[in-house]
Amino acid sequence: MENHSGPGLVRKKALVTGGGRGIGRAVILELARRGWDVGINYNSSRKAALEVKQAAGELGVEAEVFRANVGIKGEIDSLFDQFMERFGQIDLLINNAGISAFKPFLGVTEDMWDEITNIDWKGTFFCAQRAAQLMIEKEAGGVILNMSSNQKDGCWPTASIYGPTKAAVAKFTRHIAMELAPHNIRAVSIAPGYTDVGWPAGDPIHQAAEMIPLKRFARPEEIARVIGHLISDDFAYMTGSCLDIDGGSLLPVITENDLDTDWSSTKF
Repeated sequence: MENHSGPGLVRKKALVTGGGRGIGRAVILELARRGWDVGINYNSSRKAALEVKQAAGELGVEAEVFRANVGIKGEIDSLFDQFMERFGQIDLLINNAGISAFKPFLGVTEDMWDEITNIDWKGTFFCAQRAAQLMIEKEAGGVILNMSSNQKDGCWPTASIYGPTKAAVAKFTRHIAMELAPHNIRAVSIAPGYTDVGWPAGDPIHQAAEMIPLKRFARPEEIARVIGHLISDDFAYMTGSCLDIDGGSLLPVITENDLDTDWSSTKF
């Protein structure tokens, strides 16, 4: 799904949820560089969303911001109505909006479960549904990209809501890929790991970098570039897949990896 623009050519249109900061911001700018007109969804960070809009506009594309809490179905419907009124079509949806909060399983409350599940899972489901309906109406195909996480496979402490929710997103993507293929709509997901989204210098999370095989966190721009490739025509035969982008974080899975031992000379 290339988006070459020029005289007589209409740029394709993309909607990115949670587009004001972090990976979402980087994705908006990557799409703008590739010639996409972009809708920038935000919930609370209007100032950040407007800054991204300005940056995208400076790259020569049309951009607009839309406020909606994607954990609420009525606000999802309003979001897509406003997007279609502004842009007239949707060729790409990137379900990036999400929140993460961590608490020991025995202390999880219903309110906490509802908040994370509604935004990360319910929002992804119904945004994808609405985008697919609109793509089918236009009979032009499209791409839906859902944001999972390497926590779909790895088990982090206190992540008994977030991890299963991201696993659901990856499995859901496979289901809709099968159902939407006859309509020329591809559905893929990605599973980022630790990504530098601006944690303070003293945050304990930085200690995790040394335990990652590549010894660092991802930069949002790296994740965005992968997305830029996945939604392009170069990957037109890829649907239903989930791509891990985590620097090898899940590779060292046995305790022996951390021992100061030369295993090449060890016999079992």
